[in-house]
Amino acid sequence: MIKLIVGLANPGAEYSATRHNAGAWYVNFLAERNCQSLKEKSKFYGYTGRLTLNGNDIHLLVATTFMNMSGKAVAKMATCYRITPEEILVAHDELNLLPGIARLKQGGGHGGHNGLKDIISHLGSLCFHRLRIGIGHPGDKNKVVSFVLSKPTAKEQQFINGAINEAVRCTNILCTQDIVRAMNCLHAYKPK
Repeated sequence: MIKLIVGLANPGAEYSATRHNAGAWYVNFLAERNCQSLKEKSKFYGYTGRLTLNGNDIHLLVATTFMNMSGKAVAKMATCYRITPEEILVAHDELNLLPGIARLKQGGGHGGHNGLKDIISHLGSLCFHRLRIGIGHPGDKNKVVSFVLSKPTAKEQQFINGAINEAVRCTNILCTQDIVRAMNCLHAYKPK
């Protein structure tokens, strides 16, 4: 059962439209689709909200810490509401997937993602769920930082938005049925 959904991002207007903020785009769209709004709560180091899916109460979080300090916000909310790592879904940008592709998985390493690395450190666990939102790769590891901190092209943004829209639809399946059905649904999606 998912009880906390986190969207990873960097704070500030200068980062809001950058690829690294794909996780926040997903959480914001999920809240909007469910007629909820996120409000800044300094004690949780981020914007928070709640929604109910099929009777299940789910907390939402977009941290206002920088990406490499996301764990502080996630751990604070998890501790406050007694949420275990297995009950957390973290949405984040994924270099190893093309724009328009999103994948669900449970557990695993950080794959070099600084936000995941910090969450793993703070939770002391790898067992949380991940929603990996494809942003593509610049083709050169030396260009990764500038790539994730820049805006996607209009076509890439269209593909990313499509994947996020499908991920939101599949979140209802994840939270009301099970992860296998949600994975099957999301992984069958083809970008248009």
